[in-house]
Amino acid sequence: MNWYLKALQNYANFSGRARRKEYWMFFLFNILISYGLLILSAVTETPALVMVYVLYSLGVLIPGIAVGVRRMHDVGKSGWYIIVPIYNLVLACTEGEHTDNQYGPDPKGEKESAMQKV
Repeated sequence: MNWYLKALQNYANFSGRARRKEYWMFFLFNILISYGLLILSAVTETPALVMVYVLYSLGVLIPGIAVGVRRMHDVGKSGWYIIVPIYNLVLACTEGEHTDNQYGPDPKGEKESAMQKV
């Protein structure tokens, strides 16, 4: 859940890099919440829940695109690769570059170096 919240905190941050874990945890929680709202609205037959689903989907649209762009940056590609249908899935599953690239420092390296200082 922390990874989901981290992606939401970087609401419209299209610069930098996002680890695979951040991207996929955001994706997982987004799907769980979306389907949960849809199933709940179908079971209870409450039109208000459909509106909550629509508002939620619109609310996470920009963070979803932003975390996807940052994920493309982690593998050393431009954020525009997110619109290429199959290739973006391959890139999202690919391990990021272990060194700094033109989009910023290695997100894994920051955490590991901080742990080594402690």
